[in-house]
Amino acid sequence: MSLLFSPLRLRGVTLKNRIVVSPMCQYSSEDGFANDWHFVHLGSRAVGGAGLIILEASAVEAIGRITPQDLGIYKDEHVEPLARIVKFLHEQGAVAGIQLAHAGRKASSSPPSLGGAPIAPNARGGWTPVSSSGLPFDPRNPVAPTALDEAGIQRIIRSFAEAADRARAAGFRVVEIHGAHGYLLHEFFSPLSNQRTDRYGGSFENRVRLIREVTRAVRQRWPEELPIFVRLSATDWVEEGWSVEDSVALAKLLKEDGADLIDCSSGGAVPGVRIPAGPGYQVPLSERVRREADIATGTVGFIQSAFQAESTLRTGQADVVLLAREMLRDPYWPLHAAKELYTQVAWPKQYERAQN
Repeated sequence: MSLLFSPLRLRGVTLKNRIVVSPMCQYSSEDGFANDWHFVHLGSRAVGGAGLIILEASAVEAIGRITPQDLGIYKDEHVEPLARIVKFLHEQGAVAGIQLAHAGRKASSSPPSLGGAPIAPNARGGWTPVSSSGLPFDPRNPVAPTALDEAGIQRIIRSFAEAADRARAAGFRVVEIHGAHGYLLHEFFSPLSNQRTDRYGGSFENRVRLIREVTRAVRQRWPEELPIFVRLSATDWVEEGWSVEDSVALAKLLKEDGADLIDCSSGGAVPGVRIPAGPGYQVPLSERVRREADIATGTVGFIQSAFQAESTLRTGQADVVLLAREMLRDPYWPLHAAKELYTQVAWPKQYERAQN
């Protein structure tokens, strides 16, 4: 049995393998609601054999959506269509997870297919974003976000906690807190975007305060037997920005706060950064956090082959691998990977005739 296809237990949840479908925005929602596109898109990855499927960044409040077409979990009415998807994923043997997110100053944008430009607050579908400071993500954007005051910060924390309640009501068994890619929680802990002078700005301890408070609030509401993931941009790829050493220090704290796995991504805090992207380029980040913070990690980014994924796990660089674009290209990647690794796995009985 390959390590990629060995089970992994996190608290009271056992993944049948170490293959995770990474959260991928579909920009196909209206008012935050999941629909048939999400059902078919996510369901096909469960049929394809992934151990854990994490739904796309789901906004914890309406103004936390990246685009007006983002998925949401900010009102109780969102639960029912999500529960339909969760039920099907679990019936196929996958574990259903959801990423709780707030886009911060990157909110109120058009989807990538329409250019991804900011939507002005006075334009149709637009609103004024919020952030740690009043700095727009792109200096060319004339609309500055509103810097959150203490009351606004407490609202954000409550929104994450209430979203966790809805996630549980929908039947999810994993929640992931989105602290990466230049979105709100990352905007607080990165010195590139946080210019505050209060207890949420300045020192490392102050800048990580919000993501720790969010994690603790979610842990208090999320069942003890169910795991919490936190996605971090483990480096800003900028010398004066957030570093992997910072991520190790934060991961140790998040472990104390109730996190069970750190999903290691990178970048996104500011535009125009040269990122050395390539196959496995973020694996060393996951390895350092795993080794130095003594916490389970996941790695993501240009993981394409079964042997690459297997090697990453066997060399102790991660506990799970998250696949995004490769899963878009091939929803049945896990079934094909098992064959490449000479590992027998069960196929859906409806597809068994194609197994050999």
